[in-house]
Amino acid sequence: MRIFSSFDEIKSAVGTEIGVSDWIEVSQERINLFAEATCDEQWIHVDQERAKKELPGGVTIAHGLLSLALAPLFIRSVMGLKDLRNTLNYGADRIRYLAPVPAGSRLRGRLTVAEAEEVPPDGLRVNYRLTIEIEGGKRPACVAELIALHYH
Repeated sequence: MRIFSSFDEIKSAVGTEIGVSDWIEVSQERINLFAEATCDEQWIHVDQERAKKELPGGVTIAHGLLSLALAPLFIRSVMGLKDLRNTLNYGADRIRYLAPVPAGSRLRGRLTVAEAEEVPPDGLRVNYRLTIEIEGGKRPACVAELIALHYH
């Protein structure tokens, strides 16, 4: 984990990779819980019997938004910021889902600081590039540019 002691350290990291998280399993149980929480129970996510017959690979696939919802876990596992009062999710500029995530797959996040700009008073707006990789996959599950406002 990389710990930043100041906003200046984050600004000096623009254009560099911060780190890569550990792998996390996207189990069928996790997919089912996400489907229930979001009321998105499309059969490709939750119907294992139908998936065996109709989907390539014969298994259900995770929601794209489930992959993205793991972003805070991936980010917090690779970086920290000392003397931080709070962080606000400011949104996203780009999100692309490039490959399906079969149930039972493992994902990890690769984080880069794309931009950083001071925002008065006492804030720093940071654009992070997150690439969510599938273990053994040729393409990432998701690439996203996420924006955070850090305050100290």
